[in-house]
Amino acid sequence: MKFDTLDKKPKLYNLLIITVITAAAVGIMAAIALEKLTIPIIAVVTAYLAAAVALLIRAFIRQLRYNPYSYNTIYYVGFALFAASVFVTHFVLLIHAIADPAHYGLEQMLHVLLDSAKTYMVYSAPFILIFSAALFISNISLLRHERKRFVNVLGMILAFLLVAGEAVFFMVDFYVSGSQFEVMMHDLAVNLFAAIYLYVECMLIGAITANVIAVRYEPEKNKDFIIILGCGIRADGTPTPLLKGRCDRALRFAEKQKEAAGKEPVFVTSGGQGPGEVISESLCMKRYLMERGVPEERIIEEDKSTDTLENMRFSKEKIWAVDPNAKVAYSTTNYHVFRSGIFARRVKMRAVGMGARTKWYFWPNAAVREFVGLLSAHRVKQAAVLGAMIVIYVVMTLVYYR
Repeated sequence: MKFDTLDKKPKLYNLLIITVITAAAVGIMAAIALEKLTIPIIAVVTAYLAAAVALLIRAFIRQLRYNPYSYNTIYYVGFALFAASVFVTHFVLLIHAIADPAHYGLEQMLHVLLDSAKTYMVYSAPFILIFSAALFISNISLLRHERKRFVNVLGMILAFLLVAGEAVFFMVDFYVSGSQFEVMMHDLAVNLFAAIYLYVECMLIGAITANVIAVRYEPEKNKDFIIILGCGIRADGTPTPLLKGRCDRALRFAEKQKEAAGKEPVFVTSGGQGPGEVISESLCMKRYLMERGVPEERIIEEDKSTDTLENMRFSKEKIWAVDPNAKVAYSTTNYHVFRSGIFARRVKMRAVGMGARTKWYFWPNAAVREFVGLLSAHRVKQAAVLGAMIVIYVVMTLVYYR
């Protein structure tokens, strides 16, 4: 799989089309002969779910070829898994309906749809428990090695919320009694809770997948420029281990590119002078590169940026002043590759990232911090998707109990 080989953004119009066609077909069959066409209706819905999974996976692959650093990448992965879960339950329902049509009909199909979020929570519970335990353990190690700050306990907080969500779900979903209205309101509350939990879980799994793919990808050896994203430096003006890792990753790539293609890239050291820093991060990186044999004429300083977005914007200005058609890569820490790519695209620069390794106990919590940052950066889109999910579950609940 190669990144940035498509110029056209993938669309999901085909998924919308088959959704409309499926809904129309089910409606027509239900109007003609609801009881006689029960099995065909379940079969059509099952086939639709299989097609939805295939289209989401196809969109995900095409998104990687167009722009791997996109929120769409996360959505496609997360909801492909959810659609696959619903497909499995409907496929099982179809088999039962064929074997025993008297006891498995449209009511059971609607029930399966209504319980889709809850079923997904049940299927994914083992993964959530293992992931949360690993996240909690890594966070303990982080606190033993790093300062006790709020950002260093985000992993613990997320692990607790994930496990608590599963626990609450299993406690309240077992049994309920009362009038039909009371039962309906209980089921509606549980389904809405499951839908919100499902959304967060889909985004988490999608973000993990997108980050892993972005980190493991090795850019093509044809780059004209490599941007090295800055981070904090030591009091004496030398790079921290984290910053050294970013510089060394860029150096290794440049060496491999020279061996493979005979092409030496120009380094753009990007980072301003923060509070308490004796020099800019850019100058710090430049000195480090020169100590390792990089000639000064192959280094461009960008020493005005204060965050990742400015890193990309100001570095692009420096690069475009030399070559507007340049092929660009950037080097940062592994957990930061995906989000940095989003910022590169935000300033309309097609750059491919490479990730430097960091200590094992640092990566999970930092990845959680990046995940939280991604969520907070796209609040409107998330509110729209989550709101649509809630409306769908409310409507299905009302239809089912009617």
